[in-house]
Amino acid sequence: MTPPDHLLRRLSRVNPTAAFAGALVLLLAGLFLPGIVGALLLVVLAAGVGTLTFTTWPVQTGVTRVVRLVLLTLLIAGAISKIVT
Repeated sequence: MTPPDHLLRRLSRVNPTAAFAGALVLLLAGLFLPGIVGALLLVVLAAGVGTLTFTTWPVQTGVTRVVRLVLLTLLIAGAISKIVT
């Protein structure tokens, strides 16, 4: 299943600096906000990383795939940790 062409075109036009800043704000808010609110933000970020990983999987190198899967795993573990504590 490949993503729609218009979605890929929209993603390619996103300013990389804005995308990084947005992801950083979401990550920091998720880490510093308590409980379920922080966990929800981390889950949203993990969903975005998962979608990006799925969308670009065929064109990524093996190292990039491993890094993205590790980051995705850490985000999910962080979200679970915030829910439990």
